[in-house]
Amino acid sequence: MADQKRDYYEVLGVERGADDASIKKAYRQLAKKYHPDMNPGDAEAEKKFKEASEAYAILSDPDKRRQYDQFGHAAFDGGAGGAGGFDFGGADFADIFGDIFGDFFGGGRSSSRSNGPMRGANIRTSVRITFEQAVFGVDKELDLNLKDTCKTCNGSGAKPGTSPETCRKCNGRGQVLTQYQSPFGMIRNSQVCPDCNGSGKTIKDKCPDCHGTGYISGRKKIQVSIPAGIDNGQSVRIRDKGEPGTNGGPRGDLLVEVVVDRHPIFQRQDMNIFSTVPVSFAIAALGGEVIIDTVDGKVAYNVKAGTQTDTRVRLRGKGVPSLRNKDIRGDHYVTLVVQVPEKLSNEAKELLRKFDKETGNSLEAVKNAEKDTTVNEEKKEKKKKFFDKF
Repeated sequence: MADQKRDYYEVLGVERGADDASIKKAYRQLAKKYHPDMNPGDAEAEKKFKEASEAYAILSDPDKRRQYDQFGHAAFDGGAGGAGGFDFGGADFADIFGDIFGDFFGGGRSSSRSNGPMRGANIRTSVRITFEQAVFGVDKELDLNLKDTCKTCNGSGAKPGTSPETCRKCNGRGQVLTQYQSPFGMIRNSQVCPDCNGSGKTIKDKCPDCHGTGYISGRKKIQVSIPAGIDNGQSVRIRDKGEPGTNGGPRGDLLVEVVVDRHPIFQRQDMNIFSTVPVSFAIAALGGEVIIDTVDGKVAYNVKAGTQTDTRVRLRGKGVPSLRNKDIRGDHYVTLVVQVPEKLSNEAKELLRKFDKETGNSLEAVKNAEKDTTVNEEKKEKKKKFFDKF
């Protein structure tokens, strides 16, 4: 039924006034996502692919789009004065599958991947450093297993005196093409040649040292410079220390992920450092200096008289350097926590009671409040009895 179909513009996710380029781009994305070759055995993906292809076949054809805009789905169901009879003839699917999909779909042209020089893959490893090393930077030495060109065959993989041969299965293209007929036309599928693994060449007599790979693995020491200001999880790239390239291509890179150890005192957020410093009751009340640990060393800080617990102070320029400019640093924020003494001598307790009487008598606050309540109740009772006499 026509009313069971979704709106074609909704299917492609475009506005009704979308131009041809927008419609083609939208279909390109959906076709890549739901094509049967990308989702083997997925019936739902195949259904969505056919739905998107049907929508594109209509909206990419000016005449059919005009009919659809006027009559909707009925234009192709034989009703509402439409032309009737839906078909895919007006859409250029060869252009979609050839020009848009490139390597994956052959389209109407050969899409074999070039077997020329290809860059090698990147290698990933990790290095653990301290909090301070992350702040100021450090040089580390890595011991890794890396590949080097085989000196016996000079990287060809063939036994000395012999040479690699052109792959007979792909004729040196590195790709094999298969094609099949679909409801939308002839579709070509390009895959890496299984015999030569995409190199376009096969080796009959392999090198005895590298066994045909062209490379020999060995332990190597690599120096890596960790920049000041690097954070946990960030990586340092070392150029040309990755996997060797193929067919004369350049090496990949070595990516070193940095793992920063936790610090017992400091915590970091972006370029700022946070810590907590205990302050004695006497210093908090009277004022005085305390020693604060920073990444630059110990710093004396003058605490103001009357400082309350959880007061935060800012030490400018004592934070983490910027990765882009090590001369620019964040700040160090310190939370002052007033310490309450757990053990007091009898003399200290007596002095504290005298201090309390001079500063508000908080020790007797509850008793005084209860006494005031009792006095008020007695006054109310006397007042009540006085009026009761009348």
